[in-house]
Amino acid sequence: MNRQKRKFVFEQLFMCEFYSPQEVEGQLINLSGDEDLLQEMESDSISEESRAELRARAADVMSKKDELDALINQVATGWKTHRMGRAELAVIRLALYEMKYDDTVPYKVAINEAVELTKIYGGEDSPGFVNAVLGKLADALNLTE
Repeated sequence: MNRQKRKFVFEQLFMCEFYSPQEVEGQLINLSGDEDLLQEMESDSISEESRAELRARAADVMSKKDELDALINQVATGWKTHRMGRAELAVIRLALYEMKYDDTVPYKVAINEAVELTKIYGGEDSPGFVNAVLGKLADALNLTE
């Protein structure tokens, strides 16, 4: 998955943080078809077919939210998911999903891309925080060499 598509999925995940779990699926459909939003997200070059795939990926990440959060909470000492910023949490969930469920994305790429997204959307200290949490998750999942 390239950076533009990953950014598209992240933005959907981030926006879903503001809706109840029952509304998430409907909001993903609305968000991925909103032409004004797509232009704001610089995603107008993403085909309709790709949007559907990316919407499905975001929905799959959200369907595994409890499992992902449990793993994050195991390694994020002093910063459980309920205390994390929404942007940082959405980035970490997406990267963890890629590390755990997407064999086409090497874990180092997932971590690097998460850090790059966090530089755009997170606070000043967020890239280091996200990198540390994802590094611990990579160790916990036995992904490191």
